[in-house]
Amino acid sequence: MLLSPRLRSLAGAAVLALVLAGCQTAGRGTLIASDAPADVSGPAASAIAGEMVSRLAEQVGPGTATIALKQDGSPFGEALETALKGWGYAVVTDQKTEGGTSIVPLAYMIVPFEGQVLARLSTADVELGRAYSVTAAGATPASPVSVMRRG
Repeated sequence: MLLSPRLRSLAGAAVLALVLAGCQTAGRGTLIASDAPADVSGPAASAIAGEMVSRLAEQVGPGTATIALKQDGSPFGEALETALKGWGYAVVTDQKTEGGTSIVPLAYMIVPFEGQVLARLSTADVELGRAYSVTAAGATPASPVSVMRRG
């Protein structure tokens, strides 16, 4: 059976996402460094962050924990922090909280690939990934959401 060029591209993106996830997955409780290219426009970063946080909320519950976010100073990192707060999450970037607070370390990765970007959010328990078509005006999902649960 022959695959269409679009399906072949999607399959390639999925394979790359899995490879990147395998390379970047750290031991339980270890937060990897976040990374997003600075050339992703503000509207695109906001669209991706908002959509990915809504998917994260489906997995961990909206506003149920304090998110420890290691930022890289990119537009996406700032948009992600804003989206998390919009969904009711408390966000700490200095990793200091009051005792008894439930902390969920969160890292992100944005990787350009074949005219699209692959976005990934990682916690100790779940990883979400999705490809997006990006324009200066925003971003639209170009693949289904990939969800990987640990433990």
